[in-house]
Amino acid sequence: MKQLNQIYTVLLLITLLSGCTSFSYYTQAIRGHLALTMAGKPVDGFIVSKNTPPELRNKLMLSRQARHFAKSRLALDPGGAFTEYVVLEHPWVVVNLVAVPEFSLQPHQWCYPILGCQAYRGYFHLEDAQAEERRFRAEGYDTFIGGVTAYSTLGWFDDPLHSGFTNLDDDRMVALMFHELAHQMVYMAGDTAFNESFATAVELEGLKLWLLRQGDPSAFQQALIRLKRRNKTYDLVAAASTELSKLYQRQDVLSEDSLRERKRLIFDDLASAYKKLRDASNEQPAGEASVVFNNARIALFSQYNQYVPAFRQLLKQSNYDFQVFYHAAEDLSKQPEKQRRHALQDLSKKFEKNF
Repeated sequence: MKQLNQIYTVLLLITLLSGCTSFSYYTQAIRGHLALTMAGKPVDGFIVSKNTPPELRNKLMLSRQARHFAKSRLALDPGGAFTEYVVLEHPWVVVNLVAVPEFSLQPHQWCYPILGCQAYRGYFHLEDAQAEERRFRAEGYDTFIGGVTAYSTLGWFDDPLHSGFTNLDDDRMVALMFHELAHQMVYMAGDTAFNESFATAVELEGLKLWLLRQGDPSAFQQALIRLKRRNKTYDLVAAASTELSKLYQRQDVLSEDSLRERKRLIFDDLASAYKKLRDASNEQPAGEASVVFNNARIALFSQYNQYVPAFRQLLKQSNYDFQVFYHAAEDLSKQPEKQRRHALQDLSKKFEKNF
């Protein structure tokens, strides 16, 4: 009943603040989350049930341990999150659409009551995302639709655990739980890169502590290898982004045909370098067998990684006291945009990889 009342309150607020087109989007979002919430059943019930497959039972028991660790060691506040379990029809819970102008790396921003503006828009039904994508493509935008394993309602609701989590390897499931819980601690309306980089930093540092406590050297080494590959992928994307930014600054002196050709060459070089990295690792750093890079894809990747070194450095400067770290991140979020970005850049420069 608590969550139903919250949902109807939010729906009423959105009705008052939004037009008809926006209302239809919010309606599908609220209906989708309501359906997800109503489908949830207590995790503890699955654990004690004789009908629960042993592998799933082990995952759910692990999720309980991860919730306790998140609260006791990482100073996160799970509340009622992840206490219910849902089996999804898809490997993703929502899909996100990202749209970026043809000669830009700045994503289109969708703005919402309470949440502020974000560089992506989530849909519970793929066809809805594809319909919106077609409208942007008709205007010449680069677009990307990607499945999302989990999302956070920032503590407004008790987010359920679902099969998107439990289908992951143990350490990846735990890391994702830490990531989503981190959003409840610090969230800055209108700055996707800040929010996602912060949560990714908590995810990485939390996973390190979790694996050390588990005393599983092999799992820890695998996490290190994945992080190294992720960093290499980010380095490739960052280099391409720098080239593209310089190119797009020349729109006044280059023709559109010339811009498109030079843009294509940069992405061809990125795809070639990424393929070499992928082949050398025998794993897909971006999670796919074949990746087509465009402005939207690299903009999204940057949103999740741009300030991760900065936040990891901030945690280090907080003597790895997570409560102190969250207060420092909250203070940082209150600074004017220009001052905040300078502070994040300075923190990034000081960071030394220690994972």
